[in-house]
Amino acid sequence: PDLTGYEKFGLGNVKYNISRIRVTAVEFPSASISLIPRTGIKLVIGNASLIVDMNWNIRTWIFKDSGRSTVHISKVFVTAIFSTPLDNMSHTSISLTSCRTTSGDIDIKLNGKS
Repeated sequence: PDLTGYEKFGLGNVKYNISRIRVTAVEFPSASISLIPRTGIKLVIGNASLIVDMNWNIRTWIFKDSGRSTVHISKVFVTAIFSTPLDNMSHTSISLTSCRTTSGDIDIKLNGKS
């Protein structure tokens, strides 16, 4: 979904809109899945990266600008634990029990009119 809002800075508000957000690339160079006895499944993703493209525009009482942006996020590490209980009909369900994510580098390129 699009992101729209405003932030207060010094002399006034900055209104922004981020739209057409698309993930254009994802890499998982290191990923593993293991079983945890009587608990469920552990997923570990290491050193992942992704690229996101989007349109943006901002407006203040002084100026307005818009353009395209590319965000490259790298050194992403994810550890997730999923529980896999049986219901009363002996069907397995899956639910996220815990998730920890960190990212190392974020590079943002803005292309605008100004």
